[in-house]
Amino acid sequence: MATEHTRTGWPAWSGYAAAAWSLLYGLLGLYWTAGGDGFPFAPIDEAYRSGSVLEGTRAEVVAPVMAGLGLLGALVALAMARGAGRRRGAAAMIGFGWVAAAALTLLIPDYTMIGLLAFAPLLLVFAFTGVPGPQDGLGDILYWHRTHLIILFAGGLLWAAATLAYQRRKRAACGHCGRRSDTAIRTAAQREKLLRWGRWGVAVACVAPLPYEITRVAWFLGYPMGISRGFLQMMQDTPGMLDIGLGCAVASTAGGILTHGLVSRWGEVYPRWIWFRAGRPVPVALAVVPASLVAAVLVPAGLMMLWTTDVRDGWALRVPSVFWLLWSVGLAIATYAYYLRRRGTCRRCGRGTSAAGADIGRTRTSEPRSAGRRAARTAPTAATSMTAATSGPGSTEQSA
Repeated sequence: MATEHTRTGWPAWSGYAAAAWSLLYGLLGLYWTAGGDGFPFAPIDEAYRSGSVLEGTRAEVVAPVMAGLGLLGALVALAMARGAGRRRGAAAMIGFGWVAAAALTLLIPDYTMIGLLAFAPLLLVFAFTGVPGPQDGLGDILYWHRTHLIILFAGGLLWAAATLAYQRRKRAACGHCGRRSDTAIRTAAQREKLLRWGRWGVAVACVAPLPYEITRVAWFLGYPMGISRGFLQMMQDTPGMLDIGLGCAVASTAGGILTHGLVSRWGEVYPRWIWFRAGRPVPVALAVVPASLVAAVLVPAGLMMLWTTDVRDGWALRVPSVFWLLWSVGLAIATYAYYLRRRGTCRRCGRGTSAAGADIGRTRTSEPRSAGRRAARTAPTAATSMTAATSGPGSTEQSA
């Protein structure tokens, strides 16, 4: 069984957090079932609608489902946090947890989360300076129908964490790293294979958003690529609309550049131009966490374009964003390959070693002392062979 200290931190509290979130949401579902105000999918003025697949549904139909699933989810999450369930029961709870996580993070939301990430710096400034233009404030940007989707996304992340921790617990694995034994990626061939997967993922993640970037730049320059001239004129007459599109295209391009760090040396060791950290290893979480979050929020943004089939004003309004689904897949593959290449010894359970130097150290200290002078004479040759075996793209020494 996994030792108790591996059940501290997020594996310990995520189940209780998911239970609390589900309970509160279930109570809100009861409130809306009883006719309470604020049902987040109710028909509303077009300016304040979200792009959720549930937008425009009736409270008397959806709210009871929310209440039932929320209260059931609270019980399931609490049981998971306490480690209850065996075999079929555990499998059922794991299935429920992953379905809940996928629905809350990937299926129900819209492009709100990707917009929030892209414009977070501006929103922070607007909180102090006010929103320019005709808007009355942040409430005209983060209105309830959108804010509710952010709450759902956060709940989905809690469910993903709780389910992953429970699944690892039932496998007698470390709650933090998921290892069941002292496994590691030690060979250059394994690291090279992961690097190849990562390069394919990066290639897809860089090519997929190109249709979006090209069309938005074309609009900014006055060329109606994929849209009607009337719609382009409307955007030109709306202050800031084309600027926002250009900003999104620039942010997407910048994201593609950063994605290359998942397969480049500067994504493992800080380069010289980051003078205050130059030469130091890049923390794995610094690359993995943001990239994973972006990969997740791209899915509902892409799916939203499938739910909305209206292309009367031109295909370029929606079709380029569908390719965000491929962007998400490519980024997820590249991120996971980067994580597997660079993860080292787990600080909680002590399993796994990705440092070639550690392997060399164990090999040398385990040599019989009787080897004596013969070992000393052959040491340079052995060291050279080990260096050759572990060098090359994706090697651990490059990751140090």
